[in-house]
Amino acid sequence: MHGRPRKAAKPEDEAASAAQAQELRALQSQLLSNHHNKIYTDEAQQLSAKLVQQNPESYTAWNYRKLVVQHNLAQSESDPDSLKSILDQELELVESALKQNFKSYGAWHHRKWVLSKGHSVLDRELKLLKRFQQLDPRNFNAWNYRRFVAALLNRSEEEELDYTREMIEHNFSNYSAWHNRSVLLCNLMKKKSQGYFPKEKVLNDEYEHVHDAIFTDPDDQSGWFYYLWLLDQTVKTDAPLLVASWPAHESDVILSRNRRSDDSSFSLFDSFHSDSGTIPLILYFNQAVEGVNSSTITIESSFCTEDLNWKPLLQNNSQLSQVWVTHIKFPDVKPHSSEAYQLKISVGQSQGIISASGIHYSHPTQFAFNVCLRPIETEPATKQGGHRILWRDENFHVYQPQSQEPYEVVPIDQLVINDHEPAASNWRAETVANEIALFRELSELNCKIGKLTLARLLTAHDVMLSPRTSKMAHSEVVLELYTDLIKLDPLHSQYYKDEHSLVLLRKVTSNRESLLNHCFSYKNLASSSIGNGICLRLSNLSLSRMGSIEKLLWVQMLDLSHNELRSIDGLEAMQLLSCLNLSNNKLGSLTALGPLRLLKSLEVLDISYNEIGSHTIDTTRYLCSTPLSHTEETSWNSDKIVTGGASLKDNWEAVLIFKSMSLTQLAIVGNAISGENFKSLLVKLVPTLEWLDGDKLH
Repeated sequence: MHGRPRKAAKPEDEAASAAQAQELRALQSQLLSNHHNKIYTDEAQQLSAKLVQQNPESYTAWNYRKLVVQHNLAQSESDPDSLKSILDQELELVESALKQNFKSYGAWHHRKWVLSKGHSVLDRELKLLKRFQQLDPRNFNAWNYRRFVAALLNRSEEEELDYTREMIEHNFSNYSAWHNRSVLLCNLMKKKSQGYFPKEKVLNDEYEHVHDAIFTDPDDQSGWFYYLWLLDQTVKTDAPLLVASWPAHESDVILSRNRRSDDSSFSLFDSFHSDSGTIPLILYFNQAVEGVNSSTITIESSFCTEDLNWKPLLQNNSQLSQVWVTHIKFPDVKPHSSEAYQLKISVGQSQGIISASGIHYSHPTQFAFNVCLRPIETEPATKQGGHRILWRDENFHVYQPQSQEPYEVVPIDQLVINDHEPAASNWRAETVANEIALFRELSELNCKIGKLTLARLLTAHDVMLSPRTSKMAHSEVVLELYTDLIKLDPLHSQYYKDEHSLVLLRKVTSNRESLLNHCFSYKNLASSSIGNGICLRLSNLSLSRMGSIEKLLWVQMLDLSHNELRSIDGLEAMQLLSCLNLSNNKLGSLTALGPLRLLKSLEVLDISYNEIGSHTIDTTRYLCSTPLSHTEETSWNSDKIVTGGASLKDNWEAVLIFKSMSLTQLAIVGNAISGENFKSLLVKLVPTLEWLDGDKLH
């Protein structure tokens, strides 16, 4: 454990261990019998005490001891001295058990329980803790217990903060002391206690403190972890903010009812098709919030007078979400006539939007956009089922803006949020810049966490400046740092690959010119009712994780093929998506496709040549809600589902994912699940399906 090599046991040690195990089994058997029969005699109590002293990890024994204490207390209610004696004896027993194993969860929890009964002298507890923390200063059980005792003693957080500094100066490698310091500082800064406000001064002092630890021993990671916490406190904003929307601010959306508009006077990027004349309105916040409704979001228009139903884009029924959506239905237009409407959206004009940490949305925001309704064609639109989407390179060509289109055709969100704290923003940028200069030297060494910290500093600096510069100035350096880390630290390579992917996507989406390099026209969507003919191609980029989704809300056709994606979390925000290519990735289960359930416009999906069904145990399914779970927003009747020969019990994920979709085209070939029975199940689940693995169904 913790890098310490194990020593092979000697024969005499093995014999002693076997004898001890036999004795423990006998004690355990007798204790269970006493527990079952509610026997609390002196002999039974002595037996349980002997068991917890020999094996402090016996949770059942500690639970039995609680019943013993309650039994004894009930018989001595009228005698305060007797009550105190019973509890003190129990504390002595716990202390004896902790001497056997001072990292025993059960023993520390039992000691908390005894103290919570009252009648015990608390001053001795800090002395006891000091002894145990001398044996192991990083024992997080002892630190957790210390927080409990400090609260009972009403010790000030300032006193405890001084104690953490004392422990850190004694040993820089004390993870638990650094952690406790971060907990205490968070509380003090949140309450704006005297000497701990403004936040900027407090953090500056902490940077100096942690620099001493890092530069004294760069290979010790405890100070580095605290430093990363400090960096997070520096760059993050506490209050929730609206960072993106669709439609974007000052955009002109073209809404057609039955086919994509061929009017060359408008940008195809702003074209959207809807049979019902409805568009989604998407709000993307910088953190999860609740309270998004018609009271906190107001819409000014000449036709939208009813309250709209806002929904969080989540796979469960939580009311905290980073992305919220509603749908706006526009009036019908007459044949051969067009109508234009302006909509003004106000966010947070009245209180009610709150973050998970309880902070209110305090930066009221307004944005506006125009929607042009195109005339309904007298001839019905051709449904895409007759023309299969083929994700071949020859079907795509680099998008060339037409002469009538404005130069800035890619709809980067124009939402501008006024800086309500310019002094704090300047301090953040200055602090990060100073830290970058300080740590460049360490990164030149083969110090893994030093390189990681520099990568995070450079990324934070670019993100803070991006609203003004529209470029990620340090992206190439950061990408190189993560590439080095993948080689230096292969054990954590997946984490570095994920971070590399996030930085690469920030770079791609940082400005219009960069995004336009990845925009292609699909040649056969000239008169289709699906998509707008513009495909964002992010294939062959070695992406292992998706990010920068707030910059991609406008995308209707997306190619993510030939990457290393194991998850597509975040795609649920892309409510306009109608065509999606996820082929040749590393998606290992159907539960990984969960976000697709929320994409109601999706018609074309390619998940071929992934790893779906190839893993004997899909651990992700135990993290996901099942159709039988109270957290799953679905209603289904298994008696009404025809499985086509596939086992419903073994394929409930497929039912959950696909039954609510309206796909016309699906490719699953190259996965372990793509057998004939499973294909038959899909045909039953998705009656709109016209193409399956390249074969015409109808």
